[in-house]
Amino acid sequence: MYVSVEVLNEIRRGDPSAATLRLAYVEPLPVLEADNQARSLAAEILRTAALPKKAAADAAHIAIATVNGMDFLLTWNCTHIANGIVQRAVSRLSRDMGLEPPTIVTPEELMMET
Repeated sequence: MYVSVEVLNEIRRGDPSAATLRLAYVEPLPVLEADNQARSLAAEILRTAALPKKAAADAAHIAIATVNGMDFLLTWNCTHIANGIVQRAVSRLSRDMGLEPPTIVTPEELMMET
């Protein structure tokens, strides 16, 4: 399991006590940085309208996971990330750029028993 700098910034927001608990949970995880390739993919996701401009942080999450070869991207964001229409557009775009996108799932989907 990994965490991105963008996710760290998000979990620092809000109630300070809750943020401290969230940070303690992810503190031992390796951090993925946004490199030029990830920034380029995120910009392309926004340019092609796979996501609206206001969802730039969400585009960055997807791009960083994709560029770093993550198998899964875990999210509760069903508006801009765990959304079938968005996933289809992002998958096509990623593959056109020679990248394999992660499978995007909610925590419940990842933990489903078969």
